[in-house]
Amino acid sequence: MPKVKTNAASKKRFALTGTGKIKRKHAYHSHILTKKSTKRKRNLDHTTLVADANIKAVRSLLNLR
Repeated sequence: MPKVKTNAASKKRFALTGTGKIKRKHAYHSHILTKKSTKRKRNLDHTTLVADANIKAVRSLLNLR
């Protein structure tokens, strides 16, 4: 049986924490930043965890059990 390939876009966007949770970056922080407030941009700069509703889909893309 052949190896299952990991989705290349997903491995660039997500990272695992030490406890096995999945980290992600916030959206809306790449362009058109002039109209966004400094506070909003600063808060988008941090990483967060993938929502419970999406964990199954992300783990599937990353070929995690």
